[in-house]
Amino acid sequence: MKLYWIKTNKFLKKIFSGYIWDIPNSENKIYLTFDDGPTPEITEWVLEQLKKHQAKATFFCIGKNIKNHSGIFHKIIEEGHAIGNHTNNHLNGWKTTTNDYLENISLCSTEIENQKFEAKNQQSPLFRPPYCKIKKTQFKELKKLGYKIIMWDVLSADFDQSITPEKCLENVLQNVQSGSIIIFHDSVKAFKNLEYTLPRSLGILKQRGFNFESIQ
Repeated sequence: MKLYWIKTNKFLKKIFSGYIWDIPNSENKIYLTFDDGPTPEITEWVLEQLKKHQAKATFFCIGKNIKNHSGIFHKIIEEGHAIGNHTNNHLNGWKTTTNDYLENISLCSTEIENQKFEAKNQQSPLFRPPYCKIKKTQFKELKKLGYKIIMWDVLSADFDQSITPEKCLENVLQNVQSGSIIIFHDSVKAFKNLEYTLPRSLGILKQRGFNFESIQ
């Protein structure tokens, strides 16, 4: 049974207005995001697809994956993409105390800093809660620390192994509009759907006149 929504509705965006769900603009800019990496081979494949279409994106990385695959992490930065914090161990905020959650985010932040790389022109640290589950107390503390909490406008659902790659592509193409923040995952679990959907999304959306930007 599906327990997620593909297109974030206006009511939810209004209720949780402190979160960034989309970035409205009149220039047909859209924002591709990738969660859960860096992942050997898969993240590198994603970077190749983005390069083919001169597309920039934002990667919400897990701290332990950054540590284990620092070379891939460096490549993300070197190719001009933005980096976001996705906790050190992919924690579910609803099931984690605020102190433990903040400490885990700090571990990821330290790992990013340890790599001695800084995303170009990125003024504020970006954070996306794993599973998009975060408590109000956690949100408030992160805002105090200067984080931008990045949610999403369009969910590809590439992680859902019960849907077909064609359905995954449909989820993106039927719901994107100027300003949309779109979620993909550069993970082993999602790759079956991602491998089909990403290159087609890039090609079709580019033909429609969209520009792919990173989140600043």
